[in-house]
Formats: sequence, C-alpha cells, structure tokens
Amino acid sequence: MTEPTTAGAPVDPVDPVLAELVALDAEHHMHVFGRAPVAFVRGSGTELFDTAGRRYLDFLAGLAVVSLGHANPVVAAALADQAQTLLHVSNLFYNDLQPRLAARLDARLGGGGRLFFANSGAEANECAIKVARRYAQRRFGPERHHIVGMLGGFHGRTLAALAATGKPQLHETFQPLPSGFRHVPYGDTAALAGALDERVAAVIVEVIQGESGVLPARLDYLMELRRTCDEREVLLIVDEIQTGLGRTGAWFGFEHAEIRPDIVTLAKALGNGVPIGACWARAEVADAFAPGDHGSTYAGQPLAARAALAVLDELERLDAPELARRQGALLRAALEAVPEIVEVRGRGLLLAAELGTDADAKAVNARLLARGLVANAVTATAVRFAPPLTVSDEEIAEAVAIVAAVLSEGVA
Repeated sequence: MTEPTTAGAPVDPVDPVLAELVALDAEHHMHVFGRAPVAFVRGSGTELFDTAGRRYLDFLAGLAVVSLGHANPVVAAALADQAQTLLHVSNLFYNDLQPRLAARLDARLGGGGRLFFANSGAEANECAIKVARRYAQRRFGPERHHIVGMLGGFHGRTLAALAATGKPQLHETFQPLPSGFRHVPYGDTAALAGALDERVAAVIVEVIQGESGVLPARLDYLMELRRTCDEREVLLIVDEIQTGLGRTGAWFGFEHAEIRPDIVTLAKALGNGVPIGACWARAEVADAFAPGDHGSTYAGQPLAARAALAVLDELERLDAPELARRQGALLRAALEAVPEIVEVRGRGLLLAAELGTDADAKAVNARLLARGLVANAVTATAVRFAPPLTVSDEEIAEAVAIVAAVLSEGVA
C-alpha cells in the first residue's frame, strides 16, 4: 500500500474496498448520515489514511473529539492495559477509576460539585436538564420546570436535548417534543430577561455555537446572563461539549468571561475518541438527585474512565489551553491572509472561515477533501476547522495552502 507524502494527493475514483463499504452501509445501516465518499481506516496525530492508503490532514478532529490526535500513544496504552484488567462493572458497585475521574474533573471545574458520567454529549445534557428540573421543582414547586435555550444552539438529538436545541427545522419531524422548552435569540439579554418568568428552572447556552457557524458569545453577554440568572434564581447550564478541555484557549469556554455556571456538560475531547460524557453540577444542585432518579449502564465504566484519566494527564502535561491559543493564533492569521476568506470566527482552535454570501461551502469542502484536507461545511457559506490541539506549524501551513489553492479556483 503506497502512501502519498503530501496531503494533496488526487482521489482515485476506483476503490473496491470503499465500494463494498458503501454498498453494505446502504443496505444495512439506517440512512441518517450524509457521508462523504471516503472511509478512514487508521490515523496518527493529525493524519488520517483511507482504504486506498491516501493521506489526509484532519482539521476536524472527529468534530473536536481527538484533541490529542489520532492513536495517541498515551491513551492507547491506557486502553490496552485497562482492556486486559477490567472492561466493565455495573454501577451497582464502585470501580477504582470513576471516583478518581470525578475528583479530577471537579477540581478542574473549581471544586464544590459532583459529576455524573454518560456516553455522549446528548446524554450529558439530558442529565443536566433532569437535575436542573429536579432541583428547581424541589425548591420552588412543580411549575418550575421550563428550560430556556438559545436560537441556533445545539445540544444533541435525544428528545429532551433536541427540544433544548434552538433549531426549529430539526423539531418538525419529531413532534410532539417534550414540553417546557422555549428559545430566545442568542446574545439578546433583553429577550432573555423577558423569558425568565417564575416557571423557568434553567437556561442552557453554548459559549460558542459550533453547529450554527462557530459563533462566539460576547463576553459581556455571558456575564449579564450569569447576573440575570442569579437575580431570577434560575440555574445556568453551560454546554461545553465542543468547547471544553482547552479548545478555546482556556480549560473551559466560560472562563473567558470569568463566570461560573451551576451546571456544565462535557463530552467530545474527554475520551479522545472513546465515548464518554459528563455532567457537573454544584453540590447543592446535584444533591437534588436521589438514588434511582438517573442512571446509565455504562456511566463511568472502567474503560471509558481510564481513557479520560489518560486524556486529562496529557492535556495537563501539554498545557492544552496554551496549545490552543498558540496554534489557533497561527491558524487564524494564515486563514485571514487568504484573499477569498471574508471573516475568521471563533476562539483558540475552534474556527470558521466565512466565504461570503455567494459561496457554496459544501462544494468547497468537497474539493478540500479531494485535495486531502478534512474540514466541515458548518453552514452554507462557512467552513469549520477544529484540528487536534497537537497540530504542528508545518501541518497548519500545509492545510492553509490547500485551502488557498481550492479557493483560488472559486468559492462556489
């Protein structure tokens, strides 16, 4: 199998292994993903290789998941050791990893809270919604159960997380959704204040709306949001699933605004590819849960917990926020120098290149992939970049050279 030495290798349309996989997928998998015509079989750091051995630069990191890069040796070694030690034990018993992981994350979040582990970001948000409602209803009564989200926000595809998501077009297919959810414009403090009546238990917000085009919240907006929630005795849930654990240049995106939420949700980078999510709540809120109020078969099971502990060790050793600040500044500057890019949005290593109102980001992204660069058409006119935090200067230069070459051919 020959591997190209650069990421710009042309795509060979004849790939029998890919053809077999596409046929199997079409016949046997539910048609819920609009997949690109590529199947990846291995990776290393920022590099991915497909079924024909072609090399790609991964500037999406599995949707901001593999922050330490593919096949990270520290995480891989921890997984291999744990797989030969203890894969799973139910939550009817303690295991020797889950409490240690909870303590590490609580300390990283400032202490004074408790954790629940899940298998995904959506499940972490389900936990956040449930504990917020449980706390508010115990304190104020049964009517205090409404959740206010932001238009454009995205919190997952389970029914309650979908109801909290501020994208009406995603709601239509699955009506009726759970009741008690409402949405206000992102960044509009007056609209938020007007929505916080005596029925509202919590507000849920992303510090950067990743799925709506990488839209960072103004820091003064987040500060005002915290003040308003305090005044109305409403809990503040911050969804850090895409932004948490260093990606924005801080350990958590809310730290840029120097606020502290009541509840924080995490996933993606926490396992570097191993499915794990987490919901942190300050102790007073978390204690609204009693045994039986929530649970999950795989919550904090040994393999996922061991992976997450290894990830935290590496993120701390490498100083993940500093990596994101330094490499993010380099990537931003390089993208801003491309004439066809009209704006670069985001923080750290979560960035979007806006191509203008006449652009076709989906077509541009397909051409980037054909040249060996993995990115994402996050909106009709913007391409998202979220490479591993370990991305090198040389890989950034190579990736932006591909972007510049593709855009020089046009943005449609």
